[in-house]
Amino acid sequence: MLTLLRRSLVLALFFLVLLGLAYPLAETGLAGTLFPGRSGGSLTANGSTLIGQRWKGTRWFHGRPDPDNPMASGPTNLGPRSEKLRDQVEARIDRWHRLGVKPTPELVTGSGSGLDPDISPRAAYAQVPMVAKARHLPPSVVRHLVSASIRGPQLGFLGAPYVNVLELNESLARLR
Repeated sequence: MLTLLRRSLVLALFFLVLLGLAYPLAETGLAGTLFPGRSGGSLTANGSTLIGQRWKGTRWFHGRPDPDNPMASGPTNLGPRSEKLRDQVEARIDRWHRLGVKPTPELVTGSGSGLDPDISPRAAYAQVPMVAKARHLPPSVVRHLVSASIRGPQLGFLGAPYVNVLELNESLARLR
């Protein structure tokens, strides 16, 4: 009986070291080598490029609408026939129109996670007049900034082109 207990403890300790230490350290090292930008959280001076940020005012580009609870990371689960969803979307459309922007669907509807950091180039271009006016910049300068911020599909074929709102706003802040 003592022999079986000793074997069990040795085996448990072996797997604890293997799967609890060696494997996670190897994965962390591999991720840091292969994906140095993403493995560390993609932090910049203003946040992470992997998580949508809240931007206030017309001087900045805005991403998808934030959920009521910024700590939430999930959809509202409101269906297409929901009056509450319809009212939310109509209020967002009215807000964008007051700012002089013809909103794209993604600017008035939330993402599945509520934390999407990216928007389509179309949504970014729609905001150019608002940002240019607020910053007293020629629209062509702001449009060029958006063009320079467009990223292609992942691996060249997965998904659609996108603009990371945090990176775009950091580029905008560097303009003099």
